[in-house]
Amino acid sequence: MSVLNLKNVTYAYKNTSKPAVSGISCEFEAGKVYAIVGPSGSGKSTMLSMLAGLDLPTEGEIDFDGENIAGLDLDRYRRENISMIFQAFHLFPLLTVMENVCFPMELCGVHPKDARPRAEALLEGVGITKEQMGRFPSKLSGGERQRVAIARSLASSARVILADEPTGNLDSANTQNIIEILVSLAHEKGYCVIIVTHDSEVADAADFAFRMRDGSISPC
Repeated sequence: MSVLNLKNVTYAYKNTSKPAVSGISCEFEAGKVYAIVGPSGSGKSTMLSMLAGLDLPTEGEIDFDGENIAGLDLDRYRRENISMIFQAFHLFPLLTVMENVCFPMELCGVHPKDARPRAEALLEGVGITKEQMGRFPSKLSGGERQRVAIARSLASSARVILADEPTGNLDSANTQNIIEILVSLAHEKGYCVIIVTHDSEVADAADFAFRMRDGSISPC
């Protein structure tokens, strides 16, 4: 069964004559990696924003576990079901690596005493050392910061990972490392991983790839 199901989804920004997303229908399942590719302005970011519940379709619907997200508490939906990974990492600069990963757990009511060992395990799982856990993000390389961002995305109970150009700022070696981590999370841990990317390596590693053009979507 699909985790996310888009049914004839259209999204039009105000005061525009052409919709950014037009009549999209597709499904995303747990345990799979999906890549969404296409030129700038094709609707990729708009689609990702709707999957995250930041925007709702102008027409059609998006179902999560069979329920239209328009009828859900969207703050809770994002907090409990969706994790985001960004090209620019979006780590808190004045928090240490450990504190960055503990933060979403504490936001959900986990006691700091319980959050820390889980954060440590998540960070170790993506190759961050105990010494690095005490650093501020500015003291890490781009690849290390992206691995911290992935660990933070796993700190909640979310089963869907939405990644927006996660390898865009990385060299080839770190790109391959991030790809391997995301594929492992889907295939071994059962996450649904959806990646918007211009990177052909990412698209090639995905289980399914979609191409967006002029607001429409089709299999690659």
